[in-house]
Amino acid sequence: MVAAGETPLNEVKFLTVAEVASVMRVSKMTVYRLVHSGHLPAIRVGRSFRVPEKAVHAYLRESFVGVETA
Repeated sequence: MVAAGETPLNEVKFLTVAEVASVMRVSKMTVYRLVHSGHLPAIRVGRSFRVPEKAVHAYLRESFVGVETA
């Protein structure tokens, strides 16, 4: 059963740590740090992590630093 507003798991696109690092243009170690610190949600599959693509985009939107004009 899927809660209102949630995407069914079979429709969620998961990315590997390497794919997340490529999208964010950072190292894989940076992605691992974000996952372990809880800043980027992920699931564990065996010894690997998978990150929902929407979580990556949400993290980037929240982290965006705008330029304020005086």
